Amino acid sequence: MADLTLWHNPRCSKSRAAKELLDERGVPYVERRYIDDAPSAEELDAVLASLGVEPWEITRMGEPVARDLGLVAMRHDRAAWIDTLVQHPILIERPILVTPDGRAAVGRPIGNIEALLDPSP
Repeated sequence: MADLTLWHNPRCSKSRAAKELLDERGVPYVERRYIDDAPSAEELDAVLASLGVEPWEITRMGEPVARDLGLVAMRHDRAAWIDTLVQHPILIERPILVTPDGRAAVGRPIGNIEALLDPSP
């Protein structure tokens, strides 16, 4: 099986829990510290499509930068939101696990990642 990619922030307890789960299971993965290695607009758009969500649905609205940017009042323009998240990756909810076959899950709750690892037939 090709490697999974974990969009990870080591300062986040949920993200650390997802990493620990993968490590405990011996699942090979690539750790992407997406705050230091921000996704491109194209990468983020692809992950959003895999998740089946809009960018405002995975935005951490409690972050100070979200308040500073006035995101609560920002019009739901997909391209503008993607650009905002690319410019301020701290706003992207974490962790996100992406599979080589194009599936993805946000690890809140961690069961979402477990379900992605153990899909039922």
